[in-house]
Amino acid sequence: MRIGIDYRPVTAAPRSGIARQVLALEAALAARPNVEVLRFTACPADHPHRQLAECPARPSPADGLHRPRERFHFEVRFLPRAIRAQRLDLYIATANTGLPPCGAPAGTRYALLLHDVFQLTLDNYHASLARALAYRLIDWAGTARSLRLADAVWTPSRYTAQAAAKLFPRQRAKLAVLPNAVPWRPADPATPLPAGLPARYWLAVGAREPRKNMPWFVEQWRQARERQPDLPALALVARPQELPAELRRLDGLIWLKELDDATLRAVYAAAERLWQPSYAEGFGLPVIEALAQGTPVAVATGSALDEIAPPQAARFAPDDAGALQALMSKLAEAGPDGSATANRAWAREYDMQAYAARLGPLLDGVLA
Repeated sequence: MRIGIDYRPVTAAPRSGIARQVLALEAALAARPNVEVLRFTACPADHPHRQLAECPARPSPADGLHRPRERFHFEVRFLPRAIRAQRLDLYIATANTGLPPCGAPAGTRYALLLHDVFQLTLDNYHASLARALAYRLIDWAGTARSLRLADAVWTPSRYTAQAAAKLFPRQRAKLAVLPNAVPWRPADPATPLPAGLPARYWLAVGAREPRKNMPWFVEQWRQARERQPDLPALALVARPQELPAELRRLDGLIWLKELDDATLRAVYAAAERLWQPSYAEGFGLPVIEALAQGTPVAVATGSALDEIAPPQAARFAPDDAGALQALMSKLAEAGPDGSATANRAWAREYDMQAYAARLGPLLDGVLA
């Protein structure tokens, strides 16, 4: 059986959450008997992925995944012929959209990984209003087309499936839930932590998109710390420019960026708690990554975080400042909560073994 996967997320942003899911999918497929996995991507002429993937002869910038011109050349001009030439049994688009504009060749099925639909419903950062509108229209068209052409659509949570069904009710029957894979690896005690981390700190990961709600969260942490100076420091895995200027140099705010996997696991393991304040989350990889190290989490309500956070997790509304500040004070006084064993057990439900077990029936269904 020959299965092709869109490898562009790995080429464009190998450390991103979507890229990690593409790699997990690749590993799970390769482990199945009688399966040959073929990668399809677009990249520069000298990129190493040209040695392991099917690529258009025309070079593309490595970060061109979302550029309309590059998408056109890959999805419209290259991909239909490449899928037909490789005689695939299944082609899986891995980044919310990306299926060719025409139907699949005879004998080939299409599947789509739909990670979220926020790019269709929520504002994002763009250089101008015109650019934001253009990308919104392109994403709408590409997602609608891919959902229509796909034989199966796999989402990482019930929340995302419900949101997609509301936007595209005619495709409801195609939707199935495939929770993201979070490979479990314990932190190595010998891995040094980044310089500047205190003995006691809280952790938050990601601030690039407005839905991550990080400026609001950092402001509540600042106010709570003014009243309670012994509140833990906050380590934020993000870039300073992703917060307003007045929040970038707060006392006790520690910026972490470009962490390798081993260091990130060590940072999770040493944190007193992970906070995830997003008001719209399709899954929430950092939550499971923290739990895998035994670290307790506190999550905002109202999205997929409701599903993936364990019963013992602290929860807060993503727009109730007073309640969040009160929760911060309470948890700071309580300190470690002794939930490490239960947290690790919960995270194992999302490891590669669990992911492969869920993927199998979905593959059987689309190929039946």
